[in-house]
Amino acid sequence: MNRLTLALSPLAALAALAALGCEAAEDSTTPSPVTPGGDTTVVDRTSVAYSKPAPNLVETDLEKHLAGDLTFEAQFVTPPAEINPGLGPTYNNVSCARCHIRDGRGMPAVGNGPLRSQLLVRVSLPTGAPDVPGGAVPVPGLGAQIQDQAIFGETPEAKVEVDWETVPGTFGDGTAYALRRPVLRITLPDGTPLPADVQTSLRQPPPVFGLGLLEAVAEADIRALADPDDADGDGISGRVNEVWDPEVGGAVLGRFGHKANTSNLRIQAAAAYFNDMGVSSPVFGDADGHTDIGETELAATVFYTQTLAVPAPAAPTTESKRGEALFGEFGCVACHVDALETGEHAISALAHQAISPYTDLLLHDMGDDLADGRPDFRADGREWRTAPLWGIGLTHTVLPYSGFLHDGRARTLDEAILWHGGEAEKAREAFRNASATDRAALMAFLLSL
Repeated sequence: MNRLTLALSPLAALAALAALGCEAAEDSTTPSPVTPGGDTTVVDRTSVAYSKPAPNLVETDLEKHLAGDLTFEAQFVTPPAEINPGLGPTYNNVSCARCHIRDGRGMPAVGNGPLRSQLLVRVSLPTGAPDVPGGAVPVPGLGAQIQDQAIFGETPEAKVEVDWETVPGTFGDGTAYALRRPVLRITLPDGTPLPADVQTSLRQPPPVFGLGLLEAVAEADIRALADPDDADGDGISGRVNEVWDPEVGGAVLGRFGHKANTSNLRIQAAAAYFNDMGVSSPVFGDADGHTDIGETELAATVFYTQTLAVPAPAAPTTESKRGEALFGEFGCVACHVDALETGEHAISALAHQAISPYTDLLLHDMGDDLADGRPDFRADGREWRTAPLWGIGLTHTVLPYSGFLHDGRARTLDEAILWHGGEAEKAREAFRNASATDRAALMAFLLSL
């Protein structure tokens, strides 16, 4: 059992802020009047911009947030141990923070290097009996996710290697560009390759700030944005995912994860502990009922991810304002919805906030080039949840060289756009065929977020 102390006095809270690099000092840029996270917005364009507590938390909630920061950072070790036992026996990484670096994305890295595996591989079979109704069909010996690390004396489930294949292309004005796509090589412990019928999906960790606000958006509002049959004829057919919630014991709306395959942040955190670290909890316990962490630790981590602030955008410029207009003209806003409202939430700081996350939380067909061929509940192999764009301009400030899209293939935001297809093909082509000046303006807008 993790024995972290989970109660902090106000004085200790201030000390913890300083120790964790969350000091209140802000950068010297002109504050933006835009508040994408409502009252949870914080003005910070530094490398710790994703790691600030929501400024509207009451004192008791701030203390809970800081306690959760400790559990989010806690590194698990091989049992038995007095502090943070429970790692493995197989796993991908050792803590939440080791994948979500500074509460942002991870790196597109796998293997035994200093980062361990931040990319992970989801797997399933095309036919068979799923673990839960509507879920993925597990692969014998692997389950639904490959754990490519192991504690001493144990063997990883497989060796995962990623090569990058260059994909050339040309803008409408003749300017050449080069994209890259991942090529997976997975080798089982006996030296044989992964069987050809196993479906694989490479995933990079997404940022974790602002998630509590997305959790607080009313289900009815998300469903109202859906248009599965494209009744309005705009070529955009957003769908909701219906996923199994083990605590409800039934199918509910999915809103988290690259395929909206998780219902809420409690299930998301518990699944990450279990699948990524091999750490059992009250939600996903071991077969014998044992848990490596208790309700206190799980709840603390969930609270932390619920109450991270959303960074304000940079002060607008003439170019970024033009880019924002093009974002609408190209049709990007059809999926990356720029205005939502939160409803009731147990955490008062999250309730009834006007937010601009640039997502509809729906599934969209993104075309063949981004397809993984692996269904996830109602999401098919071509569908992905619209990724939130708030704070995206700070991605490389927080973590240089991290990637974009579900598998980290895009090194820049223009590369990410150029991979869009399916329902987003029209918007991609508008960008690809735009003048260099207009393309730069759109980038200026996205980088200002």
